[in-house]
Amino acid sequence: MSDLPPATARPDAANGLWIVVPAYNEAGRLGQTLAELRESYTNIVVVDDGSSDATGSVAAAHNVWCLRHLFNCGQGAALQTGIDFAVRRGATVVVTFDADGQHRTEDIATLIGPIESGQADVVLGSRFLGTAVGLPWGRWCVLKIGILFTRLFSRVPVTDTHNGLRAFSREAAERIRITLSGMAHASEIIEQIREHGLRWCEVPVTIDYCEETLTKGQSGWNGLRIVARLVLGRIVR
Repeated sequence: MSDLPPATARPDAANGLWIVVPAYNEAGRLGQTLAELRESYTNIVVVDDGSSDATGSVAAAHNVWCLRHLFNCGQGAALQTGIDFAVRRGATVVVTFDADGQHRTEDIATLIGPIESGQADVVLGSRFLGTAVGLPWGRWCVLKIGILFTRLFSRVPVTDTHNGLRAFSREAAERIRITLSGMAHASEIIEQIREHGLRWCEVPVTIDYCEETLTKGQSGWNGLRIVARLVLGRIVR
C-alpha cells in the first residue's frame, strides 16, 4: 500500500464520500478513469488486485490512495478491501466504480442522492433503467438470465445484477460483508441487502461498452460458475 499526499480539498472531502475502484490488469484504461474522477472527487482508493501490468503505477500517478493484493483475489475481495479502508478513513458514503471506463462519473451524483436524502441505505445502478451503449444481444441475454436468477435466489426484484456502480451508506458498508471473492459477489450483495433489511433502490445509469471491455465480461460458463458458488455458499454458511 502507498499513502500519497492528500489532494486539494473538494466538496466530497467534507461529506465523507469515498470512491472504491477495484482494478486488475487495467493499466491501459485506469488512467482515463481516474483522471475523470479526480476532476470532481478527492477521496478515491484503487485496489490493485495482484495485477501483472502497470496498474499500480498508473494509480499512483493520479494522487489517489493505492492498496495492493499480492495475488489476484477476485473483484469481490478487492471491493471488500477498498470498502473496509474507506470506512476506516471515516467514509459516510461509499461508491464502487469500475476501472475500465464503462461507468460515467456524472452518474455518481444521481447514485448518492437517495442516501444523502435519507431515503435509502444502498443504491444500485441499473443500465436497464438507463442506457447500455454498445451492448451486444448475446451479452444482453446473459445479463437478463443473471437478473432472473438473482430475483429467484435473493427474492429482491432488481432490474440489473452485475453492475459495479453502487453506493452504500456507512451503516450498509459496515453490515454487508463480501465473502465471495469473484463475480458472484454481485448477487451476494443483493442477498445481504434483504437479509439485513436494508432500504434500497435503483437509479438509471449509463454503461459504455467497447471491444476490450466486452472480452472480460460474463460468459455463459462464468454465469453457471456463479450460480454454483452462490448455492454452495448458502449450503455451507
